[in-house]
Amino acid sequence: MFKSVDHVQEALIGQQYICDKNIATVVFLAEQLEKPVLIEGPAGVGKTELAKVVSSVTKRRMIRLQCYEGLDEAKALYEWEYSKQLLYTQILKDRFTSLMDSAQTIREAAELVGKEDSVFFSDNFLVARPLLHAITSDDAPLLLIDEVDKSDPEFEAFLLEVLSDYQVTVPEIGTIVATHKPLVFLTSNNAREMSDALKRRCIHLYIDYPTEELEARILKTKVPDAAEDLIDDLVQMMQRLRQLDLKKTPSISETLDWARALLALNATVLDEDLVNQTFNVILKYEGDVRKAQGELGKLLEKKTAEAKVEAPSQAEAPTPATVKKGALH
Repeated sequence: MFKSVDHVQEALIGQQYICDKNIATVVFLAEQLEKPVLIEGPAGVGKTELAKVVSSVTKRRMIRLQCYEGLDEAKALYEWEYSKQLLYTQILKDRFTSLMDSAQTIREAAELVGKEDSVFFSDNFLVARPLLHAITSDDAPLLLIDEVDKSDPEFEAFLLEVLSDYQVTVPEIGTIVATHKPLVFLTSNNAREMSDALKRRCIHLYIDYPTEELEARILKTKVPDAAEDLIDDLVQMMQRLRQLDLKKTPSISETLDWARALLALNATVLDEDLVNQTFNVILKYEGDVRKAQGELGKLLEKKTAEAKVEAPSQAEAPTPATVKKGALH
């Protein structure tokens, strides 16, 4: 159990997840109020990672349901093991035959067989999927329903029973109520709008692209071997790229990939050639790469013009210590 919002923030930072008070407050309230959390925001800003880190910090076993178009109850909640049921039917064939021998009519025979339905629709033949695993767990797990916006509206409506009452209904067995309520996180990349009914049952959290300061802190934490000049260059470049009209805006996950790629190339600062060679690490479409290259060209022209205006006279030539060679300097 978290003791306070500050405790949450410290615990997450201890797991190298840099967050602000807003995120820490939502996590704290989710545990205190036993309410699900709906995390929305662009892809790659750390929504799924937040659930993983909270699972690690709270020592809760994480059960993950990855959503996709066409997801139904059979894949998310449960399904019957029909092959096993058929096998048992064959094994017990003689027993059923003797049972029906005592029946005088077809109706009576059907009723006798119907009384044995509970044998074949029991836990012995039930295959539990993530939602049922979370509800019937002997401990209090963390249930991650990832990318819920990719599922169909019908499946979203099906989730309401789980999110509001922490229970599921299996028609052949009945309603199963959680003995230990799971901590539930849902993530959405805003592929479609979530219903008001689902949002009403959740604490809402929106995680946006990081600010310049936060992005620098994340880089220093996650990629400690990166030079400070390189981190400054990376952050400034990423902040400018996010202002462009790109098909896929790079997020913090791409920033980390870029930093690690540059480290592998032994880079200490960004230069034009290096940026152009590694743009494909952060940009996933050729059109985005061309736009970014155009932005880089404008940026370099601006920096060159500024340097000419500010350049000292030849008598006051700068010392090597004052010169920084980088794409943004």
